[in-house]
Amino acid sequence: MLKTFVAAAALSLAAGSALAQTQTQTEIVMQYPYPELFTETHKRIAEEFSKVRPDIKVTLRAPYESYEDGTQKVLREAVTNQMPDVSFQGLNRVRVLVDKNIPAELDGYIAAEKDFDKQGFHQAMYDIGTASGKVYALPFAISLPIVYVNLDLVKQAGGDLNNLPKSWDELIGLARKIKSLGADTNGITYAWDITGNWLWQAPVFARGGSMLNADETKVAFNGPEGKFAINMIARLVSEGGMPNLDQPSMRAAFAAGKTGFHVTSTSDLNKVTEMVGGKFALKTLPFPDVASPNGRLPAGGNVVMILAKDKAKRDAAWEVVKFWTGPKGAAIMAQTTGYMPPNKVANDVYLKDFYVKNPNNYTAVSQLALLTKWYAFPGDNGLKITDVIKDHLNSIVSGTRAKEADAVLADMTADVQKLLPKTTGAAR
Repeated sequence: MLKTFVAAAALSLAAGSALAQTQTQTEIVMQYPYPELFTETHKRIAEEFSKVRPDIKVTLRAPYESYEDGTQKVLREAVTNQMPDVSFQGLNRVRVLVDKNIPAELDGYIAAEKDFDKQGFHQAMYDIGTASGKVYALPFAISLPIVYVNLDLVKQAGGDLNNLPKSWDELIGLARKIKSLGADTNGITYAWDITGNWLWQAPVFARGGSMLNADETKVAFNGPEGKFAINMIARLVSEGGMPNLDQPSMRAAFAAGKTGFHVTSTSDLNKVTEMVGGKFALKTLPFPDVASPNGRLPAGGNVVMILAKDKAKRDAAWEVVKFWTGPKGAAIMAQTTGYMPPNKVANDVYLKDFYVKNPNNYTAVSQLALLTKWYAFPGDNGLKITDVIKDHLNSIVSGTRAKEADAVLADMTADVQKLLPKTTGAAR
């Protein structure tokens, strides 16, 4: 009887303790994009966070398919009060959400932190998520465009492994030779349809161009830089033999050893390396033809925002955001994806030997001096403009207008101009 009583009491005590913990826990609902890249990452960070903050329960909501999907869902959920407490959004989507007064300002939280810089946080991190002079987001994962190379195909095509292409002319020339190796071999693929026109902006910015003029009233990508960029993409089709594939198919073809060069984000690196699995020698190269002194490359990746409206939820969400973008979270992110962490301590301490052992990951890091903001078009038509540009680029890649690059650029310029805000000097 005594043993039974003691056992029952112990069970009752444990149940009461568990109930008390559940009652005192604050639940933070989190949502993020691209499950194929980030699901394992967020699960691992959540596990580590639970060890240091058992009072905060992080619930991962079903992921967004893409950055556009994430932004559109938040815009809809803001009307019905169904937003997650914390949301990861594309770097180029900060603007549209701030314009709708959706994310919480973070300046007060940042100011209240002691020795925040010693945790790896710095001004450049704040700048990425700043709009109208206030911080609304912290960067989580940063990427830059790079070139993935199948060294086996390069060798078969007679390429010099010690002198790999540095310009588009060299890249397209060698891609043509690789294409001639067989009907089922692709010379090159270029992930032109990456969200937010990222790989349209990259070759324009690389040569010192811009999307719009300084006061954002007129299209500027129709100058020499844009003409070079659109003709380069057309040449990939007409000379490099680029097939009309979507991103997953491009990735799969490269990983299967069927493509010589694949130009895309460094974010794919871990996944591609895993898919290649040693079938061929894989190397990464910097993005070609970045012109000095004004050449830049758009930073891709995502930032984290607090969307919770309740103060207690916001306070708990801030603890979550700090951990995810702090040294431990950022290091886990780098180790499980191909992205670069913006946190200094993550790079200097946790990842000290990582890049030595993983030189392909260092390619993007070597381009950090070229980093610039991923441009977001102004006004209510900002998202529509990205779709318009994508449709025009598709007409080239699909082969429909591959020989009319200059005409496509002129049509794209006219269509985008019509969608810009009519007011002078749209707010940045």
